[in-house]
This record gives sequence, C-alpha cells and structure tokens, in this order.
Amino acid sequence: MLLLLTRFAAGMRRVFAEWSVPLYIAAFVFLTSWLAMWVAEPHSEIVAPANFPWYFIVTATTVGYGDFFPETVAGHVVGAYVIVGGIVALTMLFTHLVDKISTARGRRMRGLAALEIDDHIVLLGYSAGRTERLVGELTQEPTARVVLCAWDTVAEHPMPDADRVQFVRGDLTDESVLVRACVDRAAIILIDGRDDNETLAVAVAVAHASRSGDAGPTANRVHLIAALRDMSRASQFRYVSSRIQCVQWHVPNLLVEEAHDPGITQVYAELMTAGGTGASTYSLRLSRDHTDFGAVQVELGRRFAAVAVAVRRDGVMVVNPPWDGTATAGTTVYYVAASRLAPAAL
Repeated sequence: MLLLLTRFAAGMRRVFAEWSVPLYIAAFVFLTSWLAMWVAEPHSEIVAPANFPWYFIVTATTVGYGDFFPETVAGHVVGAYVIVGGIVALTMLFTHLVDKISTARGRRMRGLAALEIDDHIVLLGYSAGRTERLVGELTQEPTARVVLCAWDTVAEHPMPDADRVQFVRGDLTDESVLVRACVDRAAIILIDGRDDNETLAVAVAVAHASRSGDAGPTANRVHLIAALRDMSRASQFRYVSSRIQCVQWHVPNLLVEEAHDPGITQVYAELMTAGGTGASTYSLRLSRDHTDFGAVQVELGRRFAAVAVAVRRDGVMVVNPPWDGTATAGTTVYYVAASRLAPAAL
C-alpha cells in the first residue's frame, strides 16, 4: 500500500511539474478575480462560494448564460478582467493539452512510446513488403493485435493506417525496447530477422525479457516462433528454449499459420517426411461410384483409420470437399494414413 501511495505521489508531482505554468496562471486569475469581485460587490450572489466558480467558467468561455452578472461599474471592470484573463488561462491550458496529445501521438508514430497491451502478437523485424504481407495475414483474425518492432533504420510507423498495429523501434536485442513492446505480456512472439544470426541474437534477448525459456511463470504461455533461412540451425535455437518453434523463412504463410495454430508446422513436417512416425499423405483413384463423398470418408475412417483431405475430379482440385459431393469412379482421393491403400481397397 505504501509503495502504491509513493508511486501515486511521484506521478502527481510529474504531472504538476508539466502543467505548472498554465495551472498557476489559471489559479491566479481565478483567485484575484474572485477577490476583486468581492471588493466591488460584496453583497452580490456572484461572490458566493457556490456561484463564483460557475460564473468564472461561464464568463471566461464567453458563453454568458446571464444567471449571474455584476451590476456596478467596478463589477463590470472585474467581469472584463475575468473574460480577458480567463480566455488567456484557458487558451494556455488547451494549447498545452493539444501539445501533449500531439507529442504522445508523435512518439507513438516514431516508435518511442511505451505501450500498454497484453495477449498480443509481437513481430520482431521489418522487411518492406514482406512484413506488410505478414501483418495483413496475422490481422485476418478479428481479435488479433500486432506490435511491430523494427530497428532504428525504420524512422516511423510503416503501417500508420492499420488500426490494430502498433509500432516500436530500437535495438531489438535491448531489453528496454522489448519491454516497451510488452513482450512479457504477449501471447505470440514471431522473430523475423534479416539473417539467421540476427534471429538467434534476438531470440536470446526475447527469451530473457519474456521469460519464454524453459523456466519462469510465463514459460508455458508465450508461443515463440523463429523464421530461419537455414533450418539445419534449428538445433541452436533449442539451447534458447526447447519450446521455440523454427519455421522456414521462405514460407511466410506457414509463419502465420504457426502463429495462430501452434504446432501446425510440426504437423506439416511430419506429413512431408517419408516414413514418418505417424502418417503420410497418399492418393488413390476410386474404382467405382459411391453414393457421395461422405461414404468414402466413413469407409476410410472406419476400415483404415484414414482421413481424406482433398479430391481431384475432371482436373479440378477441391480441398476439404463437402460430404454430400459426388464421388464417381475415376475421382482421385488424397488421404492421410499410416500406409498406402490398394486402389481396390474401397
């Protein structure tokens, strides 16, 4: 509790220091005008504590409702002072406010602001064209929010019109930059370096800053992905974390799929490995007509523990075909199974 009060007091001191000049001027005009009006019209309703603040705001903003107004010459002079002094004070306050908002937006656009975000995707690295494509596919998910982190060579937000993409720039191996990107609160961290050495260096920094190594409270939560040009170096990344998933750099679509569906890269790798430990993909041509494609799926599943994933009919490929689709003789069926089936098996 004491720590929270100390932080609050420190924050209030910073705010007061930034706003001290316009606040001093506004307070000076308010207090001196109240005192002057009390001297000019001591028995007026205006000077009542419940009325004068309202009168000051209405008069200073030149709204002038007319519910309170001075009746003497001296009161009119004070009223003129309230108008002029109030306009000056309010102008300074609003100018300072606009300047603060503009400065904050400028810092965000230049990637210098500390963000407040969690359960987001952090994309580390920028390559013109490629990164825009990755971000576009990542944000196809309606709830996805991306923090794009780039080196200092990228001076401003490269995608300013993307409302779900925020920007941070700096040394991507510097913990302070990663903290500004809230990597410790991210759900997915995707490292897309300019080469594999850079990707490895950034992965080490990220694992430390996000605690996404093999230990730490968020170790099982953060999904860490590294894009590699040379997949033979994947073993080096296992020293950073046994949970890091290395994906081929030349297949950006696979990076996006791995980000949204962790582990799918391993599924693809297993299916593309001849003699894998699980199953492989095969094809066969139907030797007779079936009632519909659902009948083919049921027979494959029940008899052979296989799954059909696509068909080719009349030269047209259909992935994940509907169950009520036709399944005539000569149709090629692509399926996943533990071993190849004989064409006459169905």
